[in-house]
Amino acid sequence: MAFQKAVKGTVLIGGGAIATVFGLSQFSQYRNKHGTLVNVQAAEAVTVPIKNDFPTREEQISTLKNTPEFDVLIIGGGATGCGCALDAVTRGLKTALLERDDFSSGTSSRSTKLIHGGVRYLQKAIMKLDFEQYKMVKEALQERANLLEIAPHLSAPLPIMLPVYKWWQLPYYWIGIKLYDLVAGSQCLKRSYVLSKSRALEHFPMLRKDKLVGAIVYYDGQHNDARMNLAIALTAARYGAATANYTEVLRLLKRTEPGSGKQRVCGARCRDVLTGQEFDVKAKCVINATGPFTDSVRKMDDQEVPNICQPSAGVHIVMPGYYSPDNMGLLDPATSDGRVIFFLPWEKMTIAGTTDSPTDVTSHPIPTEEDINFILSEVRNYLSVDVEVRRGDVLAAWSGIRPLVTDPNSKDTQSICRNHVVAVSDSGLVTIAGGKWTTYRAMAQDTIDAAIQAHNLPAGSSKTIGLLLQGAEDWSPTLYIRLVQDYGLESEVAQHLASTYGDKAFEVAKIAQVTGKRWPIVGKRLVSEFPYIEAEVIYGVKEYARTAVDIISRRTRLAFLNVQAAEEALPRIVDIMGKELNWNEQKKKEELEAARKFLYYEMGYKVKSDQLTDSSEITLVPSDIERYKKRFHMFDKDKKGFITILDVQRVLESISVQIDEKTLHDILHEVDLNKNGQVELIEFLQLMSAIQKGYVSGSRLAVLMKTAEENLRQRAVIPVDRSGGGL
Repeated sequence: MAFQKAVKGTVLIGGGAIATVFGLSQFSQYRNKHGTLVNVQAAEAVTVPIKNDFPTREEQISTLKNTPEFDVLIIGGGATGCGCALDAVTRGLKTALLERDDFSSGTSSRSTKLIHGGVRYLQKAIMKLDFEQYKMVKEALQERANLLEIAPHLSAPLPIMLPVYKWWQLPYYWIGIKLYDLVAGSQCLKRSYVLSKSRALEHFPMLRKDKLVGAIVYYDGQHNDARMNLAIALTAARYGAATANYTEVLRLLKRTEPGSGKQRVCGARCRDVLTGQEFDVKAKCVINATGPFTDSVRKMDDQEVPNICQPSAGVHIVMPGYYSPDNMGLLDPATSDGRVIFFLPWEKMTIAGTTDSPTDVTSHPIPTEEDINFILSEVRNYLSVDVEVRRGDVLAAWSGIRPLVTDPNSKDTQSICRNHVVAVSDSGLVTIAGGKWTTYRAMAQDTIDAAIQAHNLPAGSSKTIGLLLQGAEDWSPTLYIRLVQDYGLESEVAQHLASTYGDKAFEVAKIAQVTGKRWPIVGKRLVSEFPYIEAEVIYGVKEYARTAVDIISRRTRLAFLNVQAAEEALPRIVDIMGKELNWNEQKKKEELEAARKFLYYEMGYKVKSDQLTDSSEITLVPSDIERYKKRFHMFDKDKKGFITILDVQRVLESISVQIDEKTLHDILHEVDLNKNGQVELIEFLQLMSAIQKGYVSGSRLAVLMKTAEENLRQRAVIPVDRSGGGL
């Protein structure tokens, strides 16, 4: 009876909501249908010629120095800033863009990797009858469709499952998801559908079974965020925008307006971070698109201006791919503290997040152990008891800062809508703040429209809807087959290159080194587990990469997938970049140290090392302690109380296993907590205790010693290989 009432009430409320939203959607769709025809024509009517290639960074810096005046100068090389550059340059405006770090080095590379309208925002719009929220969702769904169209190699639809554990929630969530489809209208990716319990478990076998009623599956988009950002920047550069990373704005330039005597922003004093050279860039209009740093640039213009951004930190973790199906995500719509958690397949791994908490603005946000454990706890609630969710399986973790627009007095960042705001100061500085990744293009269009109006710039309407991004023009889903056939690349590597570079993948394949093997013919991997090859480092330098961090985090995504693998690849990456950029030995050393520091603090390596320290508690039972002592003493024959590389080599030789000395050094170094070049018995017991508790997984030393023990018992040869482990 209660269930019938719940369903009846839900249907009545939902029916009214559907009627309301349907009416709004039909009206919006009518307008958008006519608008789309205009926009398609606009994209085809770009009169600015596009170059076959983009200029070098040195050429871009020269253009910035030697151009008397640009129409538009954009500060910030994230998704919004690069979107503004592409929008402006395709309207025929002389455009410049400055980024003090690398393109997408901030928030734009640290997202949930979704291109979505926002299911929870639609829920708020309906529950609170908030038309502004509804408009934001509608706009985001339109932009989702456009982004999937203009960069099909970097993005794709992704089915996301919403598991239901209470009967009354099934009609409630079904109505909400159907409304999401309805708002998308003709741009709905695929229609949502309901699954029975058994079908849900077929699609997502890791799901918790008890009390499961069924599930609802809906579709959103997924993308490679950093590469998407870079594609926008490179496309703008090919159309003629002078874009430069590692170029810092020191202060804004101002001139006095004749007649009124007003101070007007007319450019910026800049510094090339790589050379230290300072120079002025003059422009009729300056645009502030610096995300979380919005207020710092606004205060360059006016120290008294109030803050308009309230930053919020979102932490994500990456776990092995076996935690989720290859092509099905999971949405937890109501976590223990009211947040939303996504659990998604990404780059053959599993990404989980995000948190949402107030934070200070920093260029180097750090994931905390508290946030990591919160995400793991929520994941455990939805996965089967057969799946042990281990802390040690966290392969990477990062924090991104969302630039939310809010009242400065507000303390609750979770209730803030991510609508964007375009503001023009008295001195003419145009600021774009807030918004979300999915709506970057619409935000850029609104910003350039405001700049044109405020500064009387000679330009027409936006031409970026339907405008293909770098790599999209000749891409097809089967392009990778040509890479395999024409160049002799591994299929996995070819698929990766095609989905990363699109039709530019052939340029990477052409510079790939011969392996010397029967197969693959070309394409030396940076690390064995991932399809990234050495040629990508060379091509990454062409794509404006200037540090090792640029390569491991944004040209490839290795740091976001597995920090240990990224650290392993670093020496080779630095060697290749050193040849391309003429680095001396001191510069190489500095790059290695900077990249390792980045991995340690920003990508979760620190919280990994915190799981196993010289003060870690040993919680093994006496029988386990005795068993592990015996294993240890098989290596420590002399009863020294510690083992060294020589001890390990001696045991391995006795069972005919060979591992090179450098690898052995790395294996022992992972467990050598006091860093004295040897592993004591207490350190080994601390390791085994941490493994039992799930804090550490995939320890190479633990696997090696267990394998050696079994071999010595059986006198059989079992090769030992790298286990891959996690944080």
